[in-house]
Amino acid sequence: MFGRIVYPFPPDMVPRTIKYYLARTSHGSTLSRLAHSWVLARSDRKQSWEHFTQALECDRGETQGGATREGVHLGAMAGTSDMVLRCYGGVETNKNILWLHPLLPRELKRASFQLSFRGQSISVTLTPEKLFLKLAVGKAAPIHINVEGQEHVLGPGDSLTMVLGRRESTLTHP
Repeated sequence: MFGRIVYPFPPDMVPRTIKYYLARTSHGSTLSRLAHSWVLARSDRKQSWEHFTQALECDRGETQGGATREGVHLGAMAGTSDMVLRCYGGVETNKNILWLHPLLPRELKRASFQLSFRGQSISVTLTPEKLFLKLAVGKAAPIHINVEGQEHVLGPGDSLTMVLGRRESTLTHP
């Protein structure tokens, strides 16, 4: 994008920008921790996890100066769920394809969630080493899924198991 507008964007710009803002952010908002966790997720996994767990703790403890007695922060709660799905789980959609590029932190041993994509209900289970998808039985049209560069077409009742990082996959039809 920067190249199209003839704006110089050297490769070290992203890490320099992250470092700049980390040094200047007070984290007065619980959402700040989530934003920083997201930004750090692929470059500094340890620091990303620290910000993530601090965001989770904001409603359990008194990390925001006594705000807990006023109720939970729904934005922070939704943000932590979104972080697991879209950031650590790598879930996105593009051009009628469900893309998954999972990269769970070592501390998160397993994540399971449900998705609905193009009328198809999908159960997703992730570990740091494997991904398992199970599509619900029904009459939905087959869907296109791309996991770490491998495209698959799955129909109702199908399941897909992938060993992450090795490009090994097993597709099972009902």
